[in-house]
Amino acid sequence: MHFDVKEQQIKEILEQNSTIAVVGLSDNPARPSYRVAQYMKEHGYRIIPVNPNLKTVLGETAYPDLLSIPDNVDIVNVFRRSEDVPPIVDDALKIKPNVVWLQLNIINHEAAAKCRDAGVGIIMDKCIKVEHCRFFPEEV
Repeated sequence: MHFDVKEQQIKEILEQNSTIAVVGLSDNPARPSYRVAQYMKEHGYRIIPVNPNLKTVLGETAYPDLLSIPDNVDIVNVFRRSEDVPPIVDDALKIKPNVVWLQLNIINHEAAAKCRDAGVGIIMDKCIKVEHCRFFPEEV
């Protein structure tokens, strides 16, 4: 995989990766993280909530951090402020996902450089749900 994900690679990422750790997943149905994770789960993805304040979300066991997840993770999907991203990426690189995906309005070039240096794909400032709807409109 190229270190900077190109537009045409997003569809491949969504087709080839099925387990998504969602950092900052809320249990509040009004929050974007909940709605996005719920959508992705309804479309066949395995969701692993990462939130130290929760036990379960969307019927899934929540973990306090990425390093606590006992299973392989394909995509680390981040719903945290841009300035909070570097330590999350540090942990993400330890569990070796295929892609780190920073949601809409989340941009951190330092973290992106770390992903590139580690050979991990990085997507910034894009909503995984919006991209899924765009590439797979027949499933919406």
